[in-house]
Amino acid sequence: MAWCFCCCRKCSYFLSEEDKAAGVLDKEINKILRDQRKRDRLELKLLLLGTGESGKSTFIKQLRIIHGAGYSEEDRKGFAKLVYQNVFASMQAMIGAMETLQIPYAQPENVENAKLVMGVNASKVAALNRPYADAIESLWRDAGIQTCYERRREYHLLDSALYFLSSLERIAEDSYIPTAQDVLRSRMPTTGISEYCFSMQEMILRIVDVGGQKSERRKWIHCFENVIALIYLASLSEYDQCLEENSEENRMMESLALFRTILELPWFQSASVILFLNKTDLLEDKIIHSDLAAYFPSFPGPKRDAEAAKKFILEMYVDTYKRCSVVPHDAGQRPSEAASKSRCLYCHYTCATDTQNIRKVFKDVRDVILVGYLADINLL
Repeated sequence: MAWCFCCCRKCSYFLSEEDKAAGVLDKEINKILRDQRKRDRLELKLLLLGTGESGKSTFIKQLRIIHGAGYSEEDRKGFAKLVYQNVFASMQAMIGAMETLQIPYAQPENVENAKLVMGVNASKVAALNRPYADAIESLWRDAGIQTCYERRREYHLLDSALYFLSSLERIAEDSYIPTAQDVLRSRMPTTGISEYCFSMQEMILRIVDVGGQKSERRKWIHCFENVIALIYLASLSEYDQCLEENSEENRMMESLALFRTILELPWFQSASVILFLNKTDLLEDKIIHSDLAAYFPSFPGPKRDAEAAKKFILEMYVDTYKRCSVVPHDAGQRPSEAASKSRCLYCHYTCATDTQNIRKVFKDVRDVILVGYLADINLL
């Protein structure tokens, strides 16, 4: 590049066409990099974690309703097949449990109805034809099936079973279009990793949802970079339930163990932790007839008290957080409390199927995230 003696700098007047083109390209690249850095500052990455059936996918659906495009009628029509599959899966789970628990059918004709329903591959159901709808409806009315449902903690059953089976007449109609609540209640295990973006106050929240089943957790590792906060969902109602993958393991104990494992990972030592204790509605229903102390003997009671149960479960998670938040010091070093100072725990009780509840809770979460982020980049 030539030097201009009159202005004491490199001057484009003396540049070759090749040098000029290189200069233009360099400016364009620098502009792209500046714009990308600006976008990165405006995009906040959150990781959504939790065990299977804790409510992660329902939470994402709520954010789509509240901060995204929502679900049009055409979108909701697409969930009809999944609702039908949930209906079949729920009834098949109870039919299987009837045999395991040795509960007889109150109505003899339901033995044949059970055979009819069990002959269907639930994962491939695309419609709810009348003979099957009538059979499932008859089974659901059977006193034996109702007894089996009351003992649901002894086997794996979808949380939405009662909701869908109680709405069978509506769901079986030829003109059925799932409601927003049907969409929220529908259940499909999360496999792999999904990312969702939501615009909020000139910021973009990128929420990464990963599978909760044990087989899915090995896929999480490459999601850990640049995470500003963790959202951990835990079900309050799973204290008396076993894992879908292992009937010998208590689901709440597994959730607490996963929570501890995540907190101990080095990637998250400075990420805020947002704990959603989910399914408050199911806990309030269950605690009346299922004693928390039978599964967690340290629960002081009183029995059948949902508020006492919520407080006890919250304390278990907070204690786990505290144990993982003080970094053990090596010989010759002072005890470090860096972890406890660099991240905070924010706790909320939630009902992921209640849009107004999630709207309020996530507004609080959003404010916490934004304040923390702005402080990190010295704008507060």
